[in-house]
Amino acid sequence: MSRLIILLPLLFCGWISKAQDTTAVVPKKIYVTQAITGETPPVIDGLLNDPVWNIVQWSGDYVELQPDENTPPSFQTKFKIVYDSKNLYIGVRCYDSEPDKIVKRMSRRDGFEGDFIEFNIDSYHDKRTAFSFTTSVSGVKGDEFVSNNGTNWDESWNPIWYTKTNIDEEGWTAEFRIPLSQLKFGSAQNQVWGLQSTRRIFRAEERSVWQRKPIDQPGWVSEFGELHGLKNIEPQKQLEIQPYTVTSGETYEAEDGNPFRDGNESELTFGLDAKIGVTNDLTMDLTVNPDFGQVEADPSAIALDGFQIFFREQRPFFVENKNIFDFRLSESEAGNTFGFDNLFYSRRIGRSPQGSVDTADDEYVDQPDNTPIIGAAKFSGKTKDGWAIGALESVTARRYAVIRNGNGEERREIVEPLTNYFVGRLQKDFNDRNSYIGGIFTSTHRDNLTQALDFLHKSAFTGGLDFKHQWANRDWYVEGNFIFSHVKGSAEAIQNTQESITHLFQRVGASHVQIDPDRTSLMGTGGNVQIGKVGNGHWKFESGGTWRSPELEVNDLGFQRQADDIRHYTWIGYQTLKPDNTFRRVGINYNHWTAWDFGGNHNYLQFNTNSWQNWKNNWFTNAGFNYAPIEYDNFALRGGPRLRSSPWMGFWNSINTDNRKKLRFSLFHNGRKAVDNSFRSYSIEGGFTYQPVNAIRISAFPSLGINNNQLQYIDNFDDVNGSVRYLNGEIHQRTLSMSVRLNYNINPNLTIQYWGQPFISRGRYSNFKHVSDATAQHFDDRITLYGADQLTYMDETYSVDEDLDGNVDFTFDDPDFSFVQFRSNLVVRWEYIPGSEIFLVWSQDVSRSGDPNEGLLSSLGDNIFGEKPQNIFLLKATYRFVL
Repeated sequence: MSRLIILLPLLFCGWISKAQDTTAVVPKKIYVTQAITGETPPVIDGLLNDPVWNIVQWSGDYVELQPDENTPPSFQTKFKIVYDSKNLYIGVRCYDSEPDKIVKRMSRRDGFEGDFIEFNIDSYHDKRTAFSFTTSVSGVKGDEFVSNNGTNWDESWNPIWYTKTNIDEEGWTAEFRIPLSQLKFGSAQNQVWGLQSTRRIFRAEERSVWQRKPIDQPGWVSEFGELHGLKNIEPQKQLEIQPYTVTSGETYEAEDGNPFRDGNESELTFGLDAKIGVTNDLTMDLTVNPDFGQVEADPSAIALDGFQIFFREQRPFFVENKNIFDFRLSESEAGNTFGFDNLFYSRRIGRSPQGSVDTADDEYVDQPDNTPIIGAAKFSGKTKDGWAIGALESVTARRYAVIRNGNGEERREIVEPLTNYFVGRLQKDFNDRNSYIGGIFTSTHRDNLTQALDFLHKSAFTGGLDFKHQWANRDWYVEGNFIFSHVKGSAEAIQNTQESITHLFQRVGASHVQIDPDRTSLMGTGGNVQIGKVGNGHWKFESGGTWRSPELEVNDLGFQRQADDIRHYTWIGYQTLKPDNTFRRVGINYNHWTAWDFGGNHNYLQFNTNSWQNWKNNWFTNAGFNYAPIEYDNFALRGGPRLRSSPWMGFWNSINTDNRKKLRFSLFHNGRKAVDNSFRSYSIEGGFTYQPVNAIRISAFPSLGINNNQLQYIDNFDDVNGSVRYLNGEIHQRTLSMSVRLNYNINPNLTIQYWGQPFISRGRYSNFKHVSDATAQHFDDRITLYGADQLTYMDETYSVDEDLDGNVDFTFDDPDFSFVQFRSNLVVRWEYIPGSEIFLVWSQDVSRSGDPNEGLLSSLGDNIFGEKPQNIFLLKATYRFVL
């Protein structure tokens, strides 16, 4: 059956190549600009009344992109472009016969709310990257760096530029002034740039474009029209320096007798960011003693499977231009291929210290929460001839925990070594930008590891090659990557790696892996290869395979959940291209996955079908169904034998009402259930967003998760009556949370944002058992259940007497838990001049262990309300010098 599943995509590939018609090539539009010579540059006031606009012609004739591609839009748009030695100027007229119905919603920068006009400029003319500038009718800016031919839009790119808008009886107008220093281009005397413009008419949820872009034509930047007439413009070298100061205060509940927890702390820090244009193509970003206090806290989460949780990067220095350093191990259209795994996971830099200290009863510890970044430098950009270059170097400080006893005596113990991180990335376009090949190299080096930190790797290296080739007007593609990892350290460090949840070389019955306690290094490999079709018609597909050897280890500077996996996947999709009387668009998909480990064990087979719908009234819905007839888990018993899971079925469904409405709702729920009822889960999240006026938005999204599993891992116990006991229990877990947001936009440059999330996860265990035959077909044959006469409970500890001889065979702590947390951020942001900001931040955190016997709501209230939270108050001021 597995061979048939792998052959099916190849048969489909041959059929689909014959079934599709060839899409006609869309003619490229050209706009010819002129330089400002004797005239005065336009004043950026949104009025379009400056005489200089008369030196060039209007260009318009926009065509609808959605919902009905290649039809006339509801209202036309036209623009003019002029330039001088320092700036590019754009003036645009957006016609609208009902100006009072133009939607003027406000948002923070890059919010893209209400009616807007956008210009994308491919100044490299590499047909893969572009700079995007957007203004809403309310004057809110949006700017993004576009890469990978439109598959990546980086909102963290915040150039300095200027815009104003105005509403009149014909609709609305806008003017842009974009400094050439914010763009990257070559030194040719006569320049040709790629150009695209998109207009959104919010009340109709309609988008029209200057250069037609067929729905079934892959890519975005490659389909731009062209901007001609740029003569004798000189590349501008960028030099920006942004010093900042931060003053912060922290209050929390004092601990009696603890000299490190007296109830309050304060700090004053200084730092510097800089952006230096090494050439017009390449930029150096520097940061010294960076502070990220304005960044929103991570949402609460809890995992019972033992694997690490992925949190997205939010720190500005690492977010900007992150696409250059992105190297996904096994991303696919089908999903379910560990898509978050990456050779570079920037949150490793500045992580919480990994060491800990042992203390006596009369000692107190000041354990640092994070590792300061001494400095970091980032070199990135793309050259005119298609080289994308990225290099990042960062050094984090050595961190100590301070221990003080009752006599006031202090000592320090190191908990994090001085560490150097490096990432290098290179990629080259060729074949008329239809293909690329690239590579990446990362290194982590820890300095002078003491015996207390000997469990860490001394050094870690990863590298990879990636490629993509497209043909038939970019309709078809083949792409992939090959990676390696090499870690070095003490025998203890390498054994810890072999025994970690990612690898588990000690697995019982896994003859292809084994612990070697003498090893001081580990080297692994992996890769991903796929072929697909994304254009020219209704049908799309992708099929491929990914693998990662048992020794692959990238977690020093990357993110990897597990190794020892060989996986095949296929996605086939059908989409409509034109709206009808019911739908704007509809898509139907099929997916399957099957996986083995390197020992040849067939561990996984799953099928999926799903559909999404964009209704005529602009509601969005989707639904999907899963069926997994085969599933074995190499990691569930934490070093025990691979564990069979019963076949299961699952579903998901979401409903989103029209996002143009002031009050809109959304609902998402999903569930999974074993066919023998050995496990079942269900989660639901629903909520609303309300925008009573253009400047205010309120949202609340409560969620509830239910997890009932008769085989939840607790612990392993060696040598119990001559064998190992893989202790499990039946868990009834409930998780309740709610995310609340309030955004108030006083004007485009002054915003107030609030986010808060109460969270509780409670788990109650019963029906304790051990796994006796991990791969038995029937659930009851896999386990041996402990009876009431074999268990004794006292002082939050269970004692087990298996053979009822009156002697305790082993004990384990009560695994019941209740974790309660409340986190919130209030951020006032004022961009008082372009590029310079003041942040006022108030963060709160309450984290408690509740009573598992209490109800969810009562426990949530008892552990949050009335408790003194940890409060952090922060004032950060920056000033950007542009030289």
